[in-house]
Amino acid sequence: MASILRTTTFQRRLAIASLAAAAFAISGCTTITSHSGYQAIDTNPTDLAVGTDTKSTVRTKLGSPSVTSTFDPNVWFYISQVKARAAFRRPQVIKRDIVALGFDKETEVLKTLDTLSLKDGKVIAFNGRETPTRGREMTVLEQLLGSVGRGTMLPRDDTGVPGSRPGDRRR
Repeated sequence: MASILRTTTFQRRLAIASLAAAAFAISGCTTITSHSGYQAIDTNPTDLAVGTDTKSTVRTKLGSPSVTSTFDPNVWFYISQVKARAAFRRPQVIKRDIVALGFDKETEVLKTLDTLSLKDGKVIAFNGRETPTRGREMTVLEQLLGSVGRGTMLPRDDTGVPGSRPGDRRR
């Protein structure tokens, strides 16, 4: 009778441990969602009025832009992105919203409002080639011990001396 009770107790503990291990393993497969970029809280960028809003009112409503155009400071971009990742897989972008705002150069009034999504994006194939550098390659030991005899390991006290160029040594 005692051995039967021990067997059922062991089986019960084994079943509970198996359920706990299965729950722990399954919890690792949940999707992790991450939001990055501009997050609309009070005002949505598409609620702006073309022809009436200015740079200052847009900055008050939305805050600073995510990025401004490289070639035209009168084009602002508000970019947001949502990524999802499960277990050991690579993250995938599941949503991307880009709002491009164009302002008039003289009056700073909102002239254009364009919205782009993930469907509007294009995949760009980058060139994987590398430009070779000239010179010899140093080993790790040479890199670590290369400056021992030159005295460059200690901080220099003559930085900022008028007339000195970077890299010059005073003797």
